Amino acid sequence: MTRPLVVGMGGSLRTPSTSLTALCVAVEGAADAGAGTLVIDLKRLALPFYTSEHGIPGSARRLADTVQAADALLWSSPTYHGSVSGAFKNAVDWLALLADHDPPYLSNKPVGMLTTAGGVQGLQAINAMEFIVRSLRGWAVPLVFAVPRSSRVFDGDGRLTDQAVADQLRGLGAEVTRAALQFRAEGTCDYAQEQPSGAVRD
Repeated sequence: MTRPLVVGMGGSLRTPSTSLTALCVAVEGAADAGAGTLVIDLKRLALPFYTSEHGIPGSARRLADTVQAADALLWSSPTYHGSVSGAFKNAVDWLALLADHDPPYLSNKPVGMLTTAGGVQGLQAINAMEFIVRSLRGWAVPLVFAVPRSSRVFDGDGRLTDQAVADQLRGLGAEVTRAALQFRAEGTCDYAQEQPSGAVRD
């Protein structure tokens, strides 16, 4: 059996980006757990604002194709004013390109969520991500991680300096990989108590 592909998506438009650093550490955990991995840095992707009224830019098509190919996802955003960043939400909006796939959107994909925050309100961004995951028919991994007071655990160059935080982020990556493997084998995972929003139960 080929390794599951876990795709990390996120980061911010600033340099350095603590949310991108945290994402990369979580992705390392997925790789250590046996996944093939890929990181989508939203700053490098340079997506235009989403609209359905014009042609599809190549960057948006590459994003959608990469997400479609993934067995599972890791999402990371900074916490801005109690929610995800505009850049992150814009990238998610471009996943509307997956509407006509079979199955559509993020069906059958576990999604692990993490965020970094200057204060202590990071879970608000996690809650916003979970609503998005469900609306796109994905499976929100119950294990989440919000890094509070990020200036205490990242240095001025954006490097993570707290080993306990690093271990927790890697643990999230490992859990997402476990869920992806179980989904492959069983068509579900053991924490899935109900169908995602929009799904129909037989």
